[in-house]
Amino acid sequence: MTTIAPGGTIGILGDGQLGRMMAIAAAEMGYFVHVFGPDEMSPAAQVSHRATIASYGDKGALEAFAKSVDVVTLEFENIPTDTLDYLARHVPVRPHAKLLEITQDRLLEKTFVNKLGISTAPFTNVQSIGDLVKAVSQIRTPAILKTRRLGYDGKGQVKITGASDLDAVWAEMKDAPSILEGFVNFRLEISVIVARSVTGEIAAYCPVENRHKNHILDVTLAPADIPPHLADRAVEIAGKIAAKLDLVGLIAVEMFVTRDNQILVNELAPRPHNSGHWTIEGCASSQFRQIIRAVCGLPLGDPARHSNAMMRNLIGDQIDGWEKLLADPANSLHLYGKREARPGRKMGHVTKLFPLKEKPKA
Repeated sequence: MTTIAPGGTIGILGDGQLGRMMAIAAAEMGYFVHVFGPDEMSPAAQVSHRATIASYGDKGALEAFAKSVDVVTLEFENIPTDTLDYLARHVPVRPHAKLLEITQDRLLEKTFVNKLGISTAPFTNVQSIGDLVKAVSQIRTPAILKTRRLGYDGKGQVKITGASDLDAVWAEMKDAPSILEGFVNFRLEISVIVARSVTGEIAAYCPVENRHKNHILDVTLAPADIPPHLADRAVEIAGKIAAKLDLVGLIAVEMFVTRDNQILVNELAPRPHNSGHWTIEGCASSQFRQIIRAVCGLPLGDPARHSNAMMRNLIGDQIDGWEKLLADPANSLHLYGKREARPGRKMGHVTKLFPLKEKPKA
């Protein structure tokens, strides 16, 4: 294993706000960053040493990119696996393509998690209207139909009730391969972000509570208000998943806590996560510094929080309230450099810290 020392160049696939915060952390640690993505003046390109503007299938651009960097990682998990395989012929790629093959497909992902002895909501594969009718009779309603691939922040999913017209629901999915999930009457949603190094070292951040509006993360509270044994179980689950995936980098494990205190895994995201933004101010080593450490072969940093925290996303025109937010000296404001505020678009976030003995407040 070769350590990539400060002064090396980290390649990042994806050029959004996660890449931006990764690039800032890398620069603070003495690294150069070369981002690769399709958008000019992207959030990540604005703060990076170099940027390649190209499609993920452009072999010429990918080869030149690979030759210019010492390691490749990603801020966006829906990169084509062929792209990672191609890059891996020239340069270390962390995480690896086989991991993405699992986490890009909800059916493969949930099947993988269940094989580890970890619970999820009940689910079944749906490839046709006939499959959907059969699945609804098995899982019952309410249930949620989700596309197997892509889809985030509520996109690519439809809630099904006893009154739903299944033909209309399937037409809305446009024949996309899907899964039907049983609806979970959860008490709260949590996530655990865990890092794993080249040598297999694991470091986990505390479980946090995530509250959503319109299927988009609104507020994260660190730590989640759950009993210590549940927090320990959530961390154990996330660590086991990271190890079995042979992850090098960072993964966020989203989970439900049910009303009878069971933990069900919902989704996996093998990159920095929105629910970890609070770690920039709240921890000795943020999730963004942690992924740089992991992919460069460095020892992992301390994930312990020195404060409790509240992080709130700024969605769409909420960014217009930046002046009021800055009027509170306790707020840490992060804006992503996006030129246009659109409904549902993440434009920035704000974090506020609290003493460890005080519960964070939204």
